[in-house]
Amino acid sequence: MKTLIKLLAVVLTTGSVITGCEGPMGPAGTAGIDGKDANATCTQCHNSTGVDSVSLQFELSKHAYGETAFEEAGSTGCSPCHESEAFKYVVENNVSTVFTIVPPATTYSNPYASSPDKSYGAMRCNMCHSKLHTSYTFADFMPLTTTAPVPLTFLGGAKTVNLTQDDSKSNLCIKCHQPRPFTNSNTDKNVLNYAGLVSNPNAVFYDAAQSNSLNVLKPSYRTSTHNGTIAVIFAGVGGVEFGTGYSNSQHTTVASCQDCHMAPMTGKAGGHTFSAQSNFNGCNVAGCHATNPISSSTTSVYWKQTRDGVKAQLDALAAKLVEGGVEILGRNGDASANLWAGLTTNNYDGNLNLYDPVNNPAGSLYNTTMFQNPSTSGFTADQITTNSALPKLTLTNAQMGAIINFQLCLRDFSLGIHNKAYTTTLLANSIAVLP
Repeated sequence: MKTLIKLLAVVLTTGSVITGCEGPMGPAGTAGIDGKDANATCTQCHNSTGVDSVSLQFELSKHAYGETAFEEAGSTGCSPCHESEAFKYVVENNVSTVFTIVPPATTYSNPYASSPDKSYGAMRCNMCHSKLHTSYTFADFMPLTTTAPVPLTFLGGAKTVNLTQDDSKSNLCIKCHQPRPFTNSNTDKNVLNYAGLVSNPNAVFYDAAQSNSLNVLKPSYRTSTHNGTIAVIFAGVGGVEFGTGYSNSQHTTVASCQDCHMAPMTGKAGGHTFSAQSNFNGCNVAGCHATNPISSSTTSVYWKQTRDGVKAQLDALAAKLVEGGVEILGRNGDASANLWAGLTTNNYDGNLNLYDPVNNPAGSLYNTTMFQNPSTSGFTADQITTNSALPKLTLTNAQMGAIINFQLCLRDFSLGIHNKAYTTTLLANSIAVLP
């Protein structure tokens, strides 16, 4: 039933079902000749090889599942990436990503948000094709909602990504597929200064024993980059860049998101599924990997060996993120809860291994030992007692930077395929900076 509802939702987004489709009125009949039937205009797009086929592909896309969109409806801060009307709102109004102080407030806030009356709408066709049903012609599919350069919200607009290949279509994707910002919790609430982590790696970032005013950021179980880190890894920006030697793979300037993620369909991947999993049709084309085709074979240098190498680096970095014998990063082998299960040997999810009664309870199946949570808001008396008995977490700038880089590279999901050069250097330098 849920699948049927999703399919109907997708079809309905492109307009009414064919039998009830209303196109523009045809010209008045002349000398007894009737005007053009509006339904003939609709069927130019609504046919088995056009919109009907695309809607079936979209049903397989994670964009179409709807749960996330429904959960975030009404959230002005989350909706720009989860709700279609909110996404169009921030594009149309060119909403800034630069953290600002809005009087009478005396601390910074993130302005990148939708308005309350636009924070709704599941991801549908008109989220990316915002001109649909304007002229009722093929011209309505283009231009896309946006292909403009993207000032990164997680860096407070300090860096901009602009992927110009393929008519800048990738910019539409990276508008959402970017991390969320870390913000200082000790003083001004501004976006976290990554350069400060690099310049003074041994300084204390957080210590429960010292005054909160001296701590840069109070950690929690969900202190993370959020899920969409693909854009910054692909573009080769946004990591906490310890050391030197950074460069980018050719993908950064040659390939577009659409080249691989909207390649001709194979199984349930390609086209408007936006999935590239086990679909190498976009890779093995002239000018790319046609001469030495990529596959999932164990001997594939550009696939299997690259992914195995990055997985080993993630394992090595996690092994160094340990305090007093307790891992700083949390494990979760449940693939239904951990989107990145299997990408590391110990199934890390990128979240911090702090006690959380709901998400990381005492005696967890995957995290048998954990750190004390600095915040006990909402805890019961028994939960506070349990929390107080756990060791306290301390973090240096180097450790925090390494955590961020781990999250960026893990949650990119590709294990180095998007940008091997940048990924491997970011992880190698993170490992090197830790004792």
